[in-house]
Amino acid sequence: MPAGLIALALGGFGIGQTEFVIMGLLPEVAADFQVSEASAGWFISGYALSVTVGALLVTAAVTRLPRKPVLMGLLVLFIAGNLMSAIADSYTAMLLGRIVAALCHGAFFGIGSVVAASLVPAHKKAGAIAIMFTGLTAANVLGVPFGTLLGQSFGWRSTFWAITVIGVIALAGIALMVPKASTEPTKGLRSELGAFKSGQVWLSITVTVLGFGGMFGAFTYIAFTLTEVSGFDSGAVPWLLVLFGGGLFVGNFLGGKAADKALDASLIVILAGLVAVLVFFALTASNSIATLVSLALMGGFGFATVPGLQMRVMHFASTAPTLASGANIGAFNLGNALGAWLGGVTITAGLGYTSPIWAGAGITVAALLVMVFAAAAAKRGGVEAPAEAPDVEREPRGATVA
Repeated sequence: MPAGLIALALGGFGIGQTEFVIMGLLPEVAADFQVSEASAGWFISGYALSVTVGALLVTAAVTRLPRKPVLMGLLVLFIAGNLMSAIADSYTAMLLGRIVAALCHGAFFGIGSVVAASLVPAHKKAGAIAIMFTGLTAANVLGVPFGTLLGQSFGWRSTFWAITVIGVIALAGIALMVPKASTEPTKGLRSELGAFKSGQVWLSITVTVLGFGGMFGAFTYIAFTLTEVSGFDSGAVPWLLVLFGGGLFVGNFLGGKAADKALDASLIVILAGLVAVLVFFALTASNSIATLVSLALMGGFGFATVPGLQMRVMHFASTAPTLASGANIGAFNLGNALGAWLGGVTITAGLGYTSPIWAGAGITVAALLVMVFAAAAAKRGGVEAPAEAPDVEREPRGATVA
């Protein structure tokens, strides 16, 4: 395994920690700032929307710069944002810190995906992207549960101080382990924007928004679901999140393997599985054993889509994948914001703490329908995503529209 992939995964770990750990601490943060659950949810939604903006604007701004210094600069921004969160003395200051940290997220994973794919042979590119995202899943398996436990034991601010330190370590890892030869600048903004002429790029981004929106519609308020519906004590939440994180880790790995073999077919099967899991979870959330199973499967099926969706966008934007890759990272987080917002709406409407899960299932059905249409359109147009992922820097094979 190239050492650069380990460094990228390390950066992904730090960024994943700051994105997801807030979910386990949401009740404590809401109580500290004396705001409602829905208002506290903006620490998640605001972060996700800022990722979407940063994925496009920040990536576009650095298209002509060497990728390694850009990745390092993005981590400096990440460190600053988490430091602001750690010392925030008001709801507004905390939200601002979340926004600053989020601006690096989309560009880091978007550019990092292209760098990861460049480090391995063509038939292993989705797997390489999955390895980079292993940092994100490891943040859920290890970082989020222990970060939540740390925050519950010593105050939620201690968690953000720890994340700041992780950011410094990740910065050192990128500096030492990512090879300069794999981080040359792209062909320029005009070339990168040309990738968006592909209808398949837009369909892939739509699937990303809806698919992740479905999972996060269920997951954003998971702490409330676990304590108010499933009957678990709040102290058990960090350990329950280990199950979810374990599912993410396994799903990311298997999803990357499946995508390298049959990209579109694997995504259709995975999205159908996620719909089934969410419906099962909504129906059985009051049963503690069923909840444990649902948490693991929700993480597994939800994150199994990530390497495949990222590879699909890069495939159909193959001559200029950097901005499209960043846009798809933004789409993941736009989905996060959509799910968090819709979940908050259902709770505020008095539909209960299982209502976000039902909403998530509905959004995921929409993602599945779009994916089926996209796969069929690609097949009809002769631009079907291949069983073996191509080199993302090669010329595209045929037409660029669905």
